[in-house]
Amino acid sequence: MITFDAMQETISFQSGNVDFIFNTSIEELLKNYDKNNLVIITNEHIARIYDHLFTGLHIIIVPVGEHAKDMHTIGMLTKELLQIGTARNTFLLGIGGGVITDITGFLASIFMRGVKFGFAPTSLLGMVDAAIGGKNGINIGLAKNILGTINQPEFILFDTHFLKTLPAIEWSNGFAEIIKYACIFDVSMYDELCNNTISTYKDDDRLLFDLIKRCVAWKTKIVGEDEQEKGNRKLLNFGHTAAHAIEHLYELPHGKAVSIGIVIACMISENSCGLNPLVTKRIRQLLQQFHLPVRMEINTGKAMEILKMDKKRNNTNIDYVLLKEIGNAQIKPMPFIEIEKALNLYASNH
Repeated sequence: MITFDAMQETISFQSGNVDFIFNTSIEELLKNYDKNNLVIITNEHIARIYDHLFTGLHIIIVPVGEHAKDMHTIGMLTKELLQIGTARNTFLLGIGGGVITDITGFLASIFMRGVKFGFAPTSLLGMVDAAIGGKNGINIGLAKNILGTINQPEFILFDTHFLKTLPAIEWSNGFAEIIKYACIFDVSMYDELCNNTISTYKDDDRLLFDLIKRCVAWKTKIVGEDEQEKGNRKLLNFGHTAAHAIEHLYELPHGKAVSIGIVIACMISENSCGLNPLVTKRIRQLLQQFHLPVRMEINTGKAMEILKMDKKRNNTNIDYVLLKEIGNAQIKPMPFIEIEKALNLYASNH
């Protein structure tokens, strides 16, 4: 079983070294930085709930939601940084969910040709997935993360106290990514999830903490082996190819879209690599157990229009992550026509 045993560990990637910090609160972390050179980027919700954290600090607040992840926001942030009088030694700290860490990492990578940055993810999804791996992307129209960088933060702080104020829907969103890891990598994690619920993890800090560290261990292992996503890092896209189209088309929360995407990927897997339909059924049940959707009406034509803008496309194919069995995933080039057939089949059954 893969584990992330160290309470604080530095891991080296091609684009930088990252401190994974599990034993420090956000309050303690902020004490270590020169207030004059630190700029915090967060959203309206975090700024309101944790306003006591930001007294005397430079803070820039962005709107809540995926729509903020665009060039307009990047331009606004750049102007505010210049008004503050930031310099090359400025440190940007993104405190928030996946939208905030994406925006902060992207901006830090290009502002003054690059400044140092760190993340304090406040959502379960951010802690187990979005903040990890060095991908920092923004959207242009319906093209998700079409502009981006691969650039590692100086650190990622995992302060689970943030989860105490996490809305119920965000717990489900996070578990979509956790279920993804279990399906593609980790049979024992899958079995654990089958025997538990969101309430179990919310009520047991140690169980939750161990689950988060386990997901961190899986993602850092894969990213460390393939930071630039030339090979096995693509496995982390399980459920995400269809999800990105659905997420934008219907403005779904990321985790809900991933849940639908996992179901579609399992259906394709049955025909393309022999996944037992009973496994698909069990995965659907697990998703529902964690309050995630498995059914929705989709417009196949519109979804395909967005899929054809996917950055993973290669002429008439997309590298699709499929499942042979729990813990055994593979990457297979799928022609658009086959993906469209799968979407039509899903749509006809829902």
